[in-house]
Amino acid sequence: MLLSEFDFPFDPALVANHPVLPRDQARLLVMERTSGARSHRRVADLPSLLQPGDLVVVNNTKVMPARVPAQVRSTGKWLDLLFVQDLGQGVWEVLIKGRFRPGALIDFPGGGCGEIVERSQARTTLKVTGVTSVYDLMHATGTMPLPPYIKREPSEEDQQWYQTMFAQQEGAIAAPTAGLHFTRELVKALTAKGIELAQVTLHVGPGTFRSVKSDRIEEHRMLAEQVEVTVHTVEQIRLVQKRGNRVVAVGTTVVRALETAARGGHGIQPFQGPAELFITPGFDFQVIDALVTNFHLPRTTLLMLVSAFVGLESLRAAYAEAVAERYRFYSYGDAMLIGRGVTAAT
Repeated sequence: MLLSEFDFPFDPALVANHPVLPRDQARLLVMERTSGARSHRRVADLPSLLQPGDLVVVNNTKVMPARVPAQVRSTGKWLDLLFVQDLGQGVWEVLIKGRFRPGALIDFPGGGCGEIVERSQARTTLKVTGVTSVYDLMHATGTMPLPPYIKREPSEEDQQWYQTMFAQQEGAIAAPTAGLHFTRELVKALTAKGIELAQVTLHVGPGTFRSVKSDRIEEHRMLAEQVEVTVHTVEQIRLVQKRGNRVVAVGTTVVRALETAARGGHGIQPFQGPAELFITPGFDFQVIDALVTNFHLPRTTLLMLVSAFVGLESLRAAYAEAVAERYRFYSYGDAMLIGRGVTAAT
C-alpha cells in the first residue's frame, strides 16, 4: 500500500494542548466494526457500551520524566536530552540533537556526566557516570517528554496528566494515551457491571513514533519495544474467548502486545521480550475484538494499525466526521471505541 493512502483532511486547531477534566468526560466516537455505524458518546459511557464478561486490557507502562537538561562540555551549549532505554551498566540509548562523535562529554545539572559511546543513524548511546542512577537523575531534573505537537513547555500538572492511572512499570518515553481517559470512577463502574480488567506492559519507545519514509508501507520496519504479557493475563484472555465475550484493547500498544503474544500459531501465549510487530491493512487479528484508541497523526504506524482493524475507508469516514464534529485530537484529545456490537450493547 502507498503511504499517501493514509492522509486525511485535518484542522490543526483541533490538536489538544490540555486534557479534558475529569478525564472520562472526553468525547467518544463509537463505531461498529462490521456495519460502520457511528454514534457520539463520552468515555464515561463505556460500561453501557460493553457487556458483563468482557475483558478490558490496559498497558501498565509508566512514563519516565525522560527529558533532561544537559550541557555540552566542549561548547557550553545547553540542550534537552531524552533518555530512551536502559541498556545496562550505566549505558542508555538516548535521543539528542546536534553533531556528536563518540567520546563527546555532556554534563548534567547537579552532577554527573555522560560520554557518547555510539552515534549512528540507528541509535545514540550514552555512558552515564557520577550519579546514583539515571532514574534518580531523571526524577530530580527531568520533565515529561510531551509530543512535539503540544506547543507548550511541560508543566507540573503534566506529571499527572501524562500518566495513566495504571502506570506501574517505569520505562516509557510516551504515554499509552488511550489509557489516559480512565478514572477510578470509570473502573469502578466497569467492575460493577461485571467487566473485567487485565494488564500488559509495552514500554513505548521511538518505534511507535518513527516516521514511515518509504512510499510503500511494506518496506517500513518497526523498532523493537519491550513487551510483557503475563501468564495471568493469558489465562484471563483464554477464559473470555472460551465463553464468547470480547477482548477490548485500550490503545494500539495493547493491540501490538497481545497480537505479538499470539504470533506462534497456537493462540495467545505468555511473552516477554522485544516486539517489532507492524500491523497494517490485511493483518489477521487473533486476540482483540474491540479497541479504544485516540485519534492519530496521518501517515503513522498507529493510524495504519487502526485502519487494519476497521478498514481504511471506514476509518477515513470516521475521521472526517470527527473533524466536522470538532473532536479533540492526539495525546490529550478525545477517543474512539471500535468493535463488533458496541453500538448495540445496553
